[in-house]
Amino acid sequence: MDSLTHIAVGAVMGDAIAGHRLGRKAMLLGALFQTIPDFDVVAAAWMDLPHELVAHRGFTHSLLFVLLLSAVIGWLAPRWLKKQPMTTLHWFLFAGAEMLTHLFLDGFNNYGTGWLEPFSHHRFSFNAIYVVDPFFTLLPLVGMVVLWIAPLRQEKRILLQRLFLLLPALYLGYALFNKSRIEKTLRATIAAKFSPAENHFSTPAPFNTWLWFVVVKKDSGFYYGYRSVFDRSDSIDFHFVNAHRSWLQSLADDPAVQTLKRFSQGFYTVDKKGDSLVFSDLRFGQIAGWSDPTNPFVFYYYLNHPEGNELIVQRGRLAGWNGPSIRKYWERVKGK
Repeated sequence: MDSLTHIAVGAVMGDAIAGHRLGRKAMLLGALFQTIPDFDVVAAAWMDLPHELVAHRGFTHSLLFVLLLSAVIGWLAPRWLKKQPMTTLHWFLFAGAEMLTHLFLDGFNNYGTGWLEPFSHHRFSFNAIYVVDPFFTLLPLVGMVVLWIAPLRQEKRILLQRLFLLLPALYLGYALFNKSRIEKTLRATIAAKFSPAENHFSTPAPFNTWLWFVVVKKDSGFYYGYRSVFDRSDSIDFHFVNAHRSWLQSLADDPAVQTLKRFSQGFYTVDKKGDSLVFSDLRFGQIAGWSDPTNPFVFYYYLNHPEGNELIVQRGRLAGWNGPSIRKYWERVKGK
C-alpha cells in the first residue's frame, strides 16, 4: 500500500488501541509504527537497483522483524516514556499490531511481501488491491481526520473507531470477492483455450477493483488482456507477447539478471530497444493497455544501460494517461 494509506490506517488503529491511555499521541505513534517497515527504502543508498527491488518489502516486512522490533519497543518505551500508563506488554502489542497490519495490507498488492524472510524468499501476493486505491484510502483517511479534530464523547469515539476500521476491512473483502469472480472466468478460459498453461495471474488495473489485468503463461510467451467484473460476455480478448527468454543466455551469470528473474516470479519478457535489451515484469501491468494493447509494460529495465533505470516501478504507472485513454479506461471499467 502507499504511505498515506498506512499512515491513516495506523492513526485510526492507534486511537483504537491506545487512545484512552495516550490521547492524541496514540494516533501519531500508530502512524509511526505502521510505517516502520517501509524504512527499508534507506537501503537504496547502498544497493544497485535490482537488489533494491528485492530488498524492498523484504526482511523489514517479515514476521521475524515485527516480533523482534515489537519486543525492543516494548522494552524501551516504558523506560523512555515513564509517565505514560502503558506496560511493556501494552507497547509490545501496540507496535506489533500496527506492523502486522502493514505486512497484511502490503500482501494485497502485486509487489510481493517477504513475510518469512530470512528463512524463505517466497513473496506473498494476494493481487487483490492496486497499490494506490483511492476508494480504500479515503475511508481511513476520513476517520483519521475526524478522530483528530472532532471533540467526541468516548462512546461515539469508539463507534467511529470501529466504523473506520470495519469499512476498509469490508472493502478488502469486496476486492477478494471481485478477484474470485475474475479468477473463475480466467480459469475457465484457460481450460478452454490454453490448457495446459504453465501459470497465470490477475491483478487490478490502476485505482480500482473492477477492471483487472490478466496474464496466462505459455512456453514461448504470455497471453494478456483485461477483464471487468461488469463484462457481460464470458470471453476475454487476449494479445500475445513473445518472452524471448533465450536472449538472456549471454547474460545468464549476470547478478542483475538473476535478481530480476527472481523478482519477477517468472512473469517477464525480453525485448530490444535500440542497443539495449529490455527486461519487462508483466506483474505491474501495461501503460494504458486498455487503450492500446500493444503499449509497453509499466516495469521495464534496460539491461545494457542501467543508468537509465531510475524510478523503475513508478515511471510507467501514469504514462499514457490523457483525455482519450481515461475515457477508454472508464468505458472498459463499465464492461462490454
